[in-house]
Amino acid sequence: MKFGETFMEYLHGEQESFLDKFSHVEYKRLKKVLKTCRSLHGSYGADEQEDENSDALSRLCRYESCPLCDKIFFSELMKEASDIAGCFSSRVRHLLHLHIATGMQRYVLLLRQCFKNDRQTIAEEGRMLIDYVTMNAIAIRKILKKYDKVHSSVNGRDFKRKMQAKHIELLQSPWLIELGAFYLNFNESDEEESCKISCQFSCDLSTTEPVMTLRLPDSMKLECNLTCSICLDTLFNPHALSCGHLFCKSCACSAASVMIFQGLKAASPESKCPICREAGVYSNAVEMLELGLLLKRRCREYWKERLIAERAEMVKQAKDYWDSQTKYVIGY
Repeated sequence: MKFGETFMEYLHGEQESFLDKFSHVEYKRLKKVLKTCRSLHGSYGADEQEDENSDALSRLCRYESCPLCDKIFFSELMKEASDIAGCFSSRVRHLLHLHIATGMQRYVLLLRQCFKNDRQTIAEEGRMLIDYVTMNAIAIRKILKKYDKVHSSVNGRDFKRKMQAKHIELLQSPWLIELGAFYLNFNESDEEESCKISCQFSCDLSTTEPVMTLRLPDSMKLECNLTCSICLDTLFNPHALSCGHLFCKSCACSAASVMIFQGLKAASPESKCPICREAGVYSNAVEMLELGLLLKRRCREYWKERLIAERAEMVKQAKDYWDSQTKYVIGY
């Protein structure tokens, strides 16, 4: 079965009521745009063969923009990708907030579970969100590949880089990693309920490079390295910067020249990611609570050692900071 048919079957299948609330890639319509463009270029190609100047036409879309496609294709695809990324992140944030609720909200949710099985509902919604983001990511990849094939260009590949620069590359979202950690945590707490759903995720912390693997449809495999690029150790209290790179909180604070107790929100807008050197990526950093919980359960001794060391460093930083503030106010 062709992907276009598979995608339409997915949109109108058992998850149709769930998908009505979300944006999705207009795969069929974008494919029609490319088909129209192909027929147009085909007719031009016939004329050029008569004039024996077909080389000039073949270079037209390789080095220049295509007026027919660029007016509709890329602008709409960028908007759709942005809407999908926004929908996905907001729904996952809400879902995980229910799972790791604290304080009074946690007691309310525990009370609700006495009358209603919310755990299975949460797990099922998480599975549908994974299907949603992976199917749309595959649709974007397929349609961009078709664009490059029709135009003999690399513009589709360049468009992927633009998506990464705007932080809307779906399979690089930190919320997908959080969702994977959620299922692995869910599986450990209630194996019978979730084992069928979480089998597409795996986490190997025994190797020199700890990694989380997500097996996706269409023979795709997504691997996330769980090593901090600053301390070169397994992530502790992991945070994802808005560029998508993962670091320990203490390491990210050090890179941003802020103290641990101040947090990443205190970082200067000019502070850059240590890996990609993009500025302004600290203010919207995501605290990876589910990933932290997974690593804490799997690496108890390591987590305990890092926790003691970070608390000692935090106390030292706070003492030095307030000593310097006191000297500044008093004047000696």
